[in-house]
Amino acid sequence: MSEHLCPHCGKPIREAATANDALINDHDFITDCARYAEGILTEAAVKKKYRFDDASWESLGEDDALVEAIEAEKVRRIRNGATARERAQRLFTEAPNVLGTIMKNDDASPRHRIEAAREIRQVAANGPENAQTADRFIITINLGEDAKLRSAQPDPNDVIVIDATPRKTPAAITDKSKDDWKR
Repeated sequence: MSEHLCPHCGKPIREAATANDALINDHDFITDCARYAEGILTEAAVKKKYRFDDASWESLGEDDALVEAIEAEKVRRIRNGATARERAQRLFTEAPNVLGTIMKNDDASPRHRIEAAREIRQVAANGPENAQTADRFIITINLGEDAKLRSAQPDPNDVIVIDATPRKTPAAITDKSKDDWKR
């Protein structure tokens, strides 16, 4: 593997010399390997997705640069909360079975059975079809007559879309401040 210096910062630049070097730059692969190391994905799932045989899989662990990239991704995922979110999502998929067991257990207290039924109802009603519809509003900014369009048709790349959900406010807001203009 040859190294050159970056003309801007002077740091060494590695050139891809092996297939593993291409994998280091594949963010999806590095993320999947980090997820495997965290116990979120199985070895079989990663090997199947990237079509690795056993020998190729074993050789990946011998590449120090690749291992460092995976470790860095693990740290990044821990710091931004992705690891915890994905683990919680996996555990959450087991919640309906646990709640169903509690709800069907004749030896459980009636209070626990009712709470389990309420929670199951909440989980069952939490799908995309039950999502609250949001108000949509469009803000148009006219730059005046000095703004020249490049063509007669507007370019979709010139449009900025801001997805915003308005806050829930009471139906009527009463102003309880005193009016300084009235005397």
